[in-house]
Amino acid sequence: MIRLFAALALVAVPAALSAAGQDAPPALSLEQRMLVRCSAAFAITAHGQETGDAAVQSYPDLRQRGREFFVRASARVMEEAGLDRAAVAAALSAEARDIRTRGTLAQVMPACLPLLPAQ
Repeated sequence: MIRLFAALALVAVPAALSAAGQDAPPALSLEQRMLVRCSAAFAITAHGQETGDAAVQSYPDLRQRGREFFVRASARVMEEAGLDRAAVAAALSAEARDIRTRGTLAQVMPACLPLLPAQ
């Protein structure tokens, strides 16, 4: 399950974009985009924790709580924005690429961590 969690946020989905007839990720509200961005950040962090990346070991273990957030946030965005899985996957991929390309994981995580479900 963690591999699916990480894969949705870390892998580009050009086929999904083509199937959805989109050139770019869908337009989302600020709150929806924050949910997607945090989901992507949690997936990147959980993947790094699973693979032993020292840069993310200081964060709480996100392999379970991050996955729970990811699933709930994705479902919420799908429902609120009327999107299918391919469109949400495209948005997640775009956010993950942005975080990785800009190197902003450390800036994103402090705003996202308080959103995690309680243990």
